[in-house]
Amino acid sequence: MASPAAAAAVAAAPTQSVQCFGRKKTAVAVTYCKRGIGLIKINGCPIELIEPEILRHKAYEPILLLGRHRFAGVDMRIRVKGGGHTSQIYAIRQSIAKALVAYYQKYVDEQSKREIKDILVRYDRTLLVADPRRCEPKKFGGRGARARFQKSYR
Repeated sequence: MASPAAAAAVAAAPTQSVQCFGRKKTAVAVTYCKRGIGLIKINGCPIELIEPEILRHKAYEPILLLGRHRFAGVDMRIRVKGGGHTSQIYAIRQSIAKALVAYYQKYVDEQSKREIKDILVRYDRTLLVADPRRCEPKKFGGRGARARFQKSYR
């Protein structure tokens, strides 16, 4: 049995963690990244079981690009809500990439963080930078944002 002083020291030691978000349209994914054994869970479900299956590869992209060894020392818990299936997947991949970069910046070293960032940006900039495009609101005089009703002269 550990001494009470040792138990208090372990409890007092802050956990190494960062929180990052990813966005796509109206979908928001928040990633809580802490030191661990390489678990990645999305809404409590492992990343290997993410649906739709066709888009699963998109969520894997940061892991495949950087290699499993960089994710071996961290656990990620991701909460995602809003948007549709595709938007949620894009929000997830962005939040995973941003969380790993933030974790490396805070707890590892600047050199490896820059290395990771360069790899991600070279592949796809939206892994770290959010896409600002949003849906334009509908206006009167037509059935959409830009389309107008047909005009008749007689």
